[in-house]
Amino acid sequence: MHSSDELSLIENLLTLRITIGFLGERNQHNWWPSSFFEASARLFLDPTFPKTADLARYHGVVEAARRTHDEHLNVGSYHLFRLPEEMEQNLHDTFKGTREAWRRFNFTPDKDAALAALMRICGDDVIQASGPYMVGSIGELEKPSILASIACAYVAGFRSGLRTLPYLVG
Repeated sequence: MHSSDELSLIENLLTLRITIGFLGERNQHNWWPSSFFEASARLFLDPTFPKTADLARYHGVVEAARRTHDEHLNVGSYHLFRLPEEMEQNLHDTFKGTREAWRRFNFTPDKDAALAALMRICGDDVIQASGPYMVGSIGELEKPSILASIACAYVAGFRSGLRTLPYLVG
């Protein structure tokens, strides 16, 4: 069983993954070559995975983003799409635990709404970053300021058009 703080962290990470995963896709900012949130993906995934299409969509976008991040970051670093194994399992289990995952995590497949949601997480912080950008250590991930820094780095990248890859050191 998860503590309420741990569950809150997992839900916040899922919200960030889904929102940033969507914004990084080919039809939004083209940071990774996937389109799991497009209508064509739904047409393919829903009949193929009738009970787990949202989970397949989630894992597809996470893997596409993970590969892009891993190509540009040092081995051994962590990022939103590559976390310690126990946390990855908790993310999977929490997402899998609901049939209404997209609504539960307040996801709307709209570019402007998704960016606005990230900006709400970011707050007033302004980060000018591009490329790899260290936001802290993996041990600090539960701090709201680290999650806000991650959101702010992506907001800065999406606004500037420069791929920004926030990461955490081990």
